[in-house]
Amino acid sequence: MYESNYFYGTGRRKSSVARVRVYAGSGKITINDRDIDDYFGLETLKLIVNQPFEVTGTEGKYDIVCRVNGGGVTGQAGAIRHGLSRALLQADPANRPALKKAGFLTRDPRMKERKKYGLKGARRAPQFSKR
Repeated sequence: MYESNYFYGTGRRKSSVARVRVYAGSGKITINDRDIDDYFGLETLKLIVNQPFEVTGTEGKYDIVCRVNGGGVTGQAGAIRHGLSRALLQADPANRPALKKAGFLTRDPRMKERKKYGLKGARRAPQFSKR
C-alpha cells in the first residue's frame, strides 16, 4: 500500500501504546486499519491526534498509519499524538522547539496504581470493625 520509506515514532500515555508510521502523502489518518472518523467518535479526540500537524504547520503533507492498543480512547489519542510528534521530529529536527513548547514530546506517565495485598484497592483499607 505505502512505499517502504517512512518515519516512525512510538507514543505512550497511561497504559496505551501507539506505533505510528508517517508517510509522505495527503493527510489520510488510519488507526488499526480503520479511518480516524470510524475509530474516534468524538471530535475532540480527532483534534488531539491532529495537534502536532497544526503546531508544526504540516497539515495535509503526511499520511499516518498507526497501531494502538491498551487503555481507553482518550489515552489512545494521547499516545498517537506522542508517537506522531516523535515521528515528525525524525522527519524534520527543526520541528523540535515547537513540539517541545507545546509539550507533545513528554510522555504522560499517569497509570492505574496496582492493588496491594491486605487492601481492597491500591490504597483503600478494609472497613474497621470495633467488635
